[in-house]
Formats: sequence, C-alpha cells, structure tokens
Amino acid sequence: MNERIIDIMGEEDFEQIKHCSVLLIGLGGVGGYAFESLIRTGFKKITIVDFDLFEQSNLNRQIYATLETIGRSKCRAAKNRAAQISPDTEIKIIEKKLCKDDITKDFIKPYDYIIDACDDVSVKIALIENCQINKKKIISCMGTANRTHPELLTITTLDKTINDPLAKKIRTYFKNTSHLKTKVVWSREVPIKQKKLGTICSVPMSAGSLLASFVINDLLKKD
Repeated sequence: MNERIIDIMGEEDFEQIKHCSVLLIGLGGVGGYAFESLIRTGFKKITIVDFDLFEQSNLNRQIYATLETIGRSKCRAAKNRAAQISPDTEIKIIEKKLCKDDITKDFIKPYDYIIDACDDVSVKIALIENCQINKKKIISCMGTANRTHPELLTITTLDKTINDPLAKKIRTYFKNTSHLKTKVVWSREVPIKQKKLGTICSVPMSAGSLLASFVINDLLKKD
C-alpha cells in the first residue's frame, strides 16, 4: 500500500506522516471519510472519538455504515475497517460524547494534529480555544447539511466564512480575537432552508477528504 504514497511523497515525508499522532473527533459523514483518507495515506497513530452507534439513517452518507454495522459502535466499526486496510496502524478509540469540559490541555497534549469533525458547537469552541493556548495544530469542519454542491467547499480561516449558520455562531463567540484565524473547511453554498437536516454523501465525503488533505499538506508544507 505504501509504494504509491512514497512515489509522490518520498521516503522522508512519508516517515513524517507515519509518526504524526492525530486526534479525530467525530466519525459521522465528514469524520468517517477523513479517517479513511488518513488510513490510506499512511498515518500510523490515530485516536478516534465518537460515542454513537450506527443507525439506518446513516446509510446514505457515512462510509462505515452498512447493513452489517447498524447498531454497532462507530469507533469499533472504523477500527475494524482500518485493520483490513493497514493492520499495523495504531488506532485508539474513545467512545464518549465529549463536552466542553473534556477539552483540556492534558486531553490534547499527546497529539500533533487535531481534526474536528464533530457537530457540537461548544466542543468546537473549546477545541479552538485550547489548541491556540497550547499551540496545537487544528482544522475544524463547519456545516455540510442541506447542501448539494461539493465543489463549493473550500478551506480558509474562520473569519472568511459566509453562508454558514454554524460558523456564524463560532465567529460571534470569538468576535475579533485571533481565534478567527483557525483553519476551517466550509461551503460557500447557501444551505437549503428547511427544518430538517438533509444530506447527500458527496458533500460530507468531500469535506472529510479536505480535512485530511489539509493536514497532510500542512505537515509536509506543500501548497
């Protein structure tokens, strides 16, 4: 599996990827695809966090949701999948619904990079705050629901987001602070206005891939 990766990265950069410790929070539509990308790119030390079980409603967009995994732990299903792709990868799982009080210096200390793919605003805010205080690298995903155009996804700093109610809540909290320079994945698309949150897989799939690709290119300092 590693041969094609080394062909494009080179041995030295691949070794850096292998030894980078990543914390991925959330294994839903976005987080699952981010995890898959990390596994297939050669990351060997990944901690995944999710409290949830798969439901039938996840089948339309979550990569590890199948008829066989309905009712099973998202973390355990993802870890089993990873073992079939890259059995030497060290996967740690935290099956817990995080709250903002869980996001402490000690919690994020072991990791070189944090990927936020959760949907809890208070946890997102706590992650951004603590990563800045403790000088940890982080990229956070904003909203992907009620959108149908993955090509309108982009990566910028938080202060440049528009058309995103989730990002607006976080921007409002941070106001004019340096936290607004946190890197985020978000969509320029105006979401469909409806009470229910609908999703098609191409949008969260693309968002998850963007999260992982940003981490890879940031670590290797590639544009």
